[in-house]
Amino acid sequence: MIGLLPEQSIFNQLERYEPVAQYLSGKTGAKITLKILPRYGNIIENLKAKQMDGAFFGSFTYVLAHAQLGVEVLVRPMGLDNTSTYHGMIFVRKDSGIKTVRDMKGKRFAFVDKATTAGYLLPLEYFHHAGISNYKEYLKEAYFTGTHEDAIYDVLNRKADIGAAKNTVFNRLAKADPRILTELVVLERSPEVPENAIALRKEIDVSLRTRLRQALLGMHRDPEGQKILERFGARRFVVTRNTDYDVVSWYAEHLHLNLSTYDYKND
Repeated sequence: MIGLLPEQSIFNQLERYEPVAQYLSGKTGAKITLKILPRYGNIIENLKAKQMDGAFFGSFTYVLAHAQLGVEVLVRPMGLDNTSTYHGMIFVRKDSGIKTVRDMKGKRFAFVDKATTAGYLLPLEYFHHAGISNYKEYLKEAYFTGTHEDAIYDVLNRKADIGAAKNTVFNRLAKADPRILTELVVLERSPEVPENAIALRKEIDVSLRTRLRQALLGMHRDPEGQKILERFGARRFVVTRNTDYDVVSWYAEHLHLNLSTYDYKND
């Protein structure tokens, strides 16, 4: 069983990933099923309980799971724009009057989840760099939306004054809703980090791990795989290594977060 993060609605996640799971089942001989998790941190809880064999991890959830459970990354998708990374963004409404961190005092901030790079680590570093050690006291309200989509729409619809999310979800929504580009403005962005990559528990059989990696890396050379990749929004899958996550580990170290004991539960 492979877990999926709740970065967008359950329906959209299943629609995007289910064809990939079916393809992998056919190519590897192993039945690949999907499980959409209600929170980002649920990935680690499910892996600890051995209720899942792996997941498509966000960059921070992978760094946490690797540190706490020894999961090993396999591959990640390269998008139709030939990028295999994303970055986090902090954004506001253009008519909000908010241009700097000083303007955020007493405002409402929509985070995504404590186990996300774009939706939590970036704004945490943003406040840290500005000398603000306790954002909860600095802001009027800080809350977690659970998905990148909701963080974006909460700012757009004035439920929150400031939001944080990943650019890939932001851009995907903007194609269907032009208000996102015309009414929102980005104030800050993070360095590039790996797009959601598939990683497996360290106990998974080496032969199955190899078959999965080979099937994913070869999808773009298979006519059936090409069609699925196009619907998925990717050109191909690329090899991914632990060193690709160095910038996320640096964030955690700079913010004095202990990865092995980090409390990823939203509060």
